Amino acid sequence: MDDLPELGFYGLAGHSSSPRDLLGQVRDGERLGLGSVFLSERFATKDAATLSGAAGAVSERLGIATAATNHNTRHPLVTATFAATMHRLTGGRFALGLGRGFDLLFDVMGLPRVTSAQLEDFIGIMRRLWRGEAVVDHHGPAGDFPYLNQDAAFDEDIPILLTAMGEKTLEFAGRVADGVVLHTFFTDETLERSVRAVRRGAERAGRDPAGVRVWSVLATVGDHLDEEQRLRKLVGRFATYLQGYGDLLVRVNGWDPAPLARFRADGLVSGFPGAFDAIGTAEQLEHVATLVPDEWLAASATGTAEACARRVLDQFAAGADGVILHGVTPSEVEPVVAAYRDVRPEGLARAARHNPGRS
Repeated sequence: MDDLPELGFYGLAGHSSSPRDLLGQVRDGERLGLGSVFLSERFATKDAATLSGAAGAVSERLGIATAATNHNTRHPLVTATFAATMHRLTGGRFALGLGRGFDLLFDVMGLPRVTSAQLEDFIGIMRRLWRGEAVVDHHGPAGDFPYLNQDAAFDEDIPILLTAMGEKTLEFAGRVADGVVLHTFFTDETLERSVRAVRRGAERAGRDPAGVRVWSVLATVGDHLDEEQRLRKLVGRFATYLQGYGDLLVRVNGWDPAPLARFRADGLVSGFPGAFDAIGTAEQLEHVATLVPDEWLAASATGTAEACARRVLDQFAAGADGVILHGVTPSEVEPVVAAYRDVRPEGLARAARHNPGRS
């Protein structure tokens, strides 16, 4: 059975409190031939470095990427060491994925908010360290560092990914990163615009636009899942995004903001004590479903396994280089993967690579 390096999945999808579940998910992903596992980070039981090491230890072919961690939560030398260790542990299958994070969270943590200037400076530091250079008397947006050094013999080629949503950040990612991870619930038109923005940023920087690997993130919630699972993984997850950054998601997709205002004004929503996909009951999620326009939820893969597989093809048609099957574990998406094999374009087998940051 051929591997599918153009497909990925998120480890510990959703609000998992058992990080050990990742081990079985990675093994299942590799068994199915999926190309990469992406690892998000939450400050409870989802430490990106720990999870990356665990994924690397129980896999042989699967690409591994953080998507994402934040540059401001660790010292640059710690992050550089984490990435270099993963690079050698996995034989070159690791990509370091960075993101902006959430301003309000950093405010209460006492950390500086993340800027593009900081990210660009930080990425430059990482690449210098991995080339074996010493960073001496550095004063830049990422901080002041008298002396940073790993190993003068280093010549490590470790890809860097950026997560991005808005047009300016997408262009910036195309300019400085090796790959880009988009966001769930992008319409096909938004996906196409986003890919163009990444390519435009790369071209303006004098880089090969095709050299930046762009990952679509597709909520994949097929009919083979039971009804409550479908509600939680589709409606619950979408509502959680609207709770957190609905204005940005609506603006990026060019949607009418009026339904978002009605959603926020709803009595259940306005007083809800947590994330809908984590603690919402089936009855509550059914109510929330009445508040969200069908066209918003249609920016996903639903229906039969065959219909979901066709939606994966739509992502490639819109310009994506890879597709992350989001919100589901490998075992939950197995019927969709089987259906995808039946319609998979032949050229992808030669074009994609297992490291998620390699084009």
